[in-house]
Amino acid sequence: MHQTSASTVQMTDAALRAQLAERHQTVELEIARVGHTPELDRLLTDVRDAIARADGGSLGICESCHEPIEADRVMIDPLVRFCLDHLTAAEQRALERDLDLAAQIQRGLLPSTVARSGRWELSYRYEPASIVSGDYCDYIATGGGDVYFMIGDVSGKGVAASMLMAHLRATLHALIQMDLPLDQVMMRASRLFSESALPAQYATLVLGKAARDGTVDISNAGHPAPLLIRHGGVERVDSTGLPLGMFRDEQFAVTRWTLSPGETLLLYTDGVAEAEDGAGRMYGDERLSAMAVESSGLEVSAMVQAFVRDLAAFQSGLKRQDDVTVAALRRG
Repeated sequence: MHQTSASTVQMTDAALRAQLAERHQTVELEIARVGHTPELDRLLTDVRDAIARADGGSLGICESCHEPIEADRVMIDPLVRFCLDHLTAAEQRALERDLDLAAQIQRGLLPSTVARSGRWELSYRYEPASIVSGDYCDYIATGGGDVYFMIGDVSGKGVAASMLMAHLRATLHALIQMDLPLDQVMMRASRLFSESALPAQYATLVLGKAARDGTVDISNAGHPAPLLIRHGGVERVDSTGLPLGMFRDEQFAVTRWTLSPGETLLLYTDGVAEAEDGAGRMYGDERLSAMAVESSGLEVSAMVQAFVRDLAAFQSGLKRQDDVTVAALRRG
């Protein structure tokens, strides 16, 4: 997921400036409590230097090459002064260790790639474009044969997006355990997300509950429309609200669908529909829908794999620019 508007950049700069001011106050209070130490004095100097860079418009600019530093690194640590290409060897090794640890944590949060709950069967494929990902795919099977399913995408890339994804996952798991209505889960998740993220950060999300009787309640917060595959065609499950975190008191609508045995709900992130080939052509909704119909007779796991293979063939070995997640839920 990308964000490039001038208003977004301004919101991020303002949030970072406020974060630096808060850090400055925290360090000064700690010095007042325990006295001056080399570590605290160095940290205070670093924070003051970063505030000066923010006021001068150079915060997030590499002091070596004068090019922008990676945005996710600046959001995590506004004190950074150099881009990845100009880190010292020791800094590069430390960053690699941190990325490896973040990737291990993220992989550990993923559920099994194939699951069955009552008459529902689910499968997904999750492929990050880099070591860590802002994509989110999850499900919770209840003891009674119902299943909650989620797919989403946190704005930005890298560690910052992956950590927000982990926070969103923990929030949804806690709210679902409270047995709240779907719209209440979305509303509270959005409020908590907005309070934990920077103003420029948000997340698209599809949250659904598939019941034993074949009914499926879905709330779509600004995410690409899932496809309901039935009767030899597809129906779009369009968005019913803005992304999570954009407004603190946002409301979310829920739509209800009824699936007959053999009908499938296909979910995906924008890394699928917006993938480009070597000529700059997008994979697009038309090819996505055609592939959904063509693969509808396959088992759900094979169906998901077919999408991933078709996307790879479409891109013909090009380096992937965005995370890719595909999931399918079928009523048995």
